[in-house]
Amino acid sequence: MKKIITISREFGAGGGEIGRKVAEKLKFEYFDKALILDAAKEVNADVEKVVESDEKAPFLAGFSKALFDFYNKPLNEKLFDAQRNVIRKIAEHGSCVVVGRNANAILHEFDNALHVFIHADEYWRMNRLKKEKMQGVSESKILQDIANVDKTRRKYCAYFTATDFGVARYYDVCLDSSTLGIDACVDMICNLARA
Repeated sequence: MKKIITISREFGAGGGEIGRKVAEKLKFEYFDKALILDAAKEVNADVEKVVESDEKAPFLAGFSKALFDFYNKPLNEKLFDAQRNVIRKIAEHGSCVVVGRNANAILHEFDNALHVFIHADEYWRMNRLKKEKMQGVSESKILQDIANVDKTRRKYCAYFTATDFGVARYYDVCLDSSTLGIDACVDMICNLARA
């Protein structure tokens, strides 16, 4: 049985809900965005700044970054390093589901891990967000937020892990929640973890 399940997801595709349900069914611990608070403690960071820099690649890149003093790393680099340490400790400790945080790349060498990517049709995601998290927000604004969050996640993933967000070769399985449904995704992940 796989002891570690990582779930990467497009914004609004239901990855968090799927992860919680998988953890509940398998009786695994569940970890998500709260991991950054643990990581923030490791670097003694201001929580507001941590939330603001979450899933964002540092502003400095290329030659400018090379000139930047290593000891004065931007907060999001320090935070990623700390977050990576927290995720590795969690994975070494026991059975868990980790949603987001580039856990698939951080834990890629763990043999007992199942790495999942959840994606969905853009309009399905928009309708889901409109019903559940963004009531009263216009459809055009929700679609813009979807595009922005996914773009930010792609940049963050590329910067910190040198992998491509959502590209199948970085995951064991990719599931379309808009076609399969949330519960079918949960069942498939549980069955794969047990196999």
